Parts: sequence; structure tokens; C-alpha cells
Amino acid sequence: MASVLFLVILLASIAAAKSGKKIFIRRIAGLNAVDEAIGRATEIGKKVLYVPGVQSMDEIQTIASIAILGHVARATARYGTDLDVPNKDPLTFASAREAVRGAYLAEGRPDLYREEMVNYVTYDQFAFTAAVSARMIRERPAAIFLIGYFFAESLILAETGQSTGAIQIAGQADPTQLPFFVATCDYTLIGEELYAASAYLTREPVLLGSMRGQDIAKAIVILLGIAGIIAASLGATWVAALFKTQ
Repeated sequence: MASVLFLVILLASIAAAKSGKKIFIRRIAGLNAVDEAIGRATEIGKKVLYVPGVQSMDEIQTIASIAILGHVARATARYGTDLDVPNKDPLTFASAREAVRGAYLAEGRPDLYREEMVNYVTYDQFAFTAAVSARMIRERPAAIFLIGYFFAESLILAETGQSTGAIQIAGQADPTQLPFFVATCDYTLIGEELYAASAYLTREPVLLGSMRGQDIAKAIVILLGIAGIIAASLGATWVAALFKTQ
């Protein structure tokens, strides 16, 4: 029954978004700063460095990162800014290349696209970290994006980028690595902000409606949980009975 209710809420939210209803999304500073960071790189004639994490395409954070990469690539194509996307995983490399190529075609600037923009470095974790860190120091990009799934290399990359004076925007859902990004980056997408980025940046009705529907469903679950706690504290068992499984 709960699944049917949540499905109805989701479909109703998508239908409302498609009908043109304005859906509020709270301001996410890290995503609002994307164009600002790319604009700064354009003004001073330096490149944008985008690292889509170190995991493959079976990781949801990597998928979210590739979606954000598409938006970043459209902006670099629009402004004529150089883009550099180093990769550790072969499948992520192929997906990133297609995302960037598609972004440049969508902006009508296929002449600015170069295959070497999206490049494969190595599959070894710390060899990749060393190579990207060295690239940051040598080339001094004006804007650095560290968005995706990172492990121990998160602090190394973020600290190196911070030392170059670049604007850094990071995104991660793993709570063990988030503190390093928060401490060293200008903006950090935390947890679900990373997954909401596609809807936030594109304003696609289906994505907006889906996000709104999920938020409503989560709010209902939270309210039911609070009601259950209060009812149990007062000795009532009817709320618990609603969730009892046979």
C-alpha cells in the first residue's frame, strides 16, 4: 500500500512539473558557483580541471558526476574555455568523453572539441592521484571540480588544488571523505545535493517532479516515524500495528 501511495505522489509531482507548475528548489551554493568558476577561468585564460571521481559507472556518485560534467562542458564550450578531464576508470573515461562531446555538439561548438580534453591516466589509485596533483601544480587551472566517489586521495587532491589558488567545487556522498572537501574547497555538494544536481542545473520537468515527489514521500515517512514514537510513548500500539508484517 505504501509503495502505491509513493508511486502516486511521484507521478503526480511529475505531472505537475510537466504542466508548467513552478517547483521550488532551495539554493545550492556549489551549483550556483559553477558558472562563476568557469567565468573566472575564461577571464584569466586558464583551463578548467574536472575529476569525475575514481570509481566506475556502477557507482551512483559517478553517474551523478557525469551528469554535472555535461553541464560544465556546455559552459566551457559556450565561453571557449579549455577543459581537462583526467580519468582513472576506463568505463568512466568512455562515458565522460561522450558527455563532453555531446555537450560541445549541443552548444554548436564541435570545432572546439578535442579528444585529448578527456584523457585516461592510469588505473592505479595513487599513481592517478600523483599524476593529477602534478598536473594541478604545472598547469595551474583556474577552476577545479572534484565531484564523484573519492577515497584516501580526496585530501591530497583538494589540498594540492587549494595550494594553487584555484576555485574548487567538490561533491561527495561518503561521510568519511566529506570533511576533507569541506575544509579545503570553496564549495562542497554534500550528500543528496550531488544527486539533485541534474535537476537543479537543467530544470528538466521530469527530474524536478521526481525530486519533489521523493521529498514529499520522505517527509511522510519522517512524520509517521515521529507519530509512532509519540504513540509508543503514550502506550498506544495502533501505529506500530500499521507497519507490522505477517
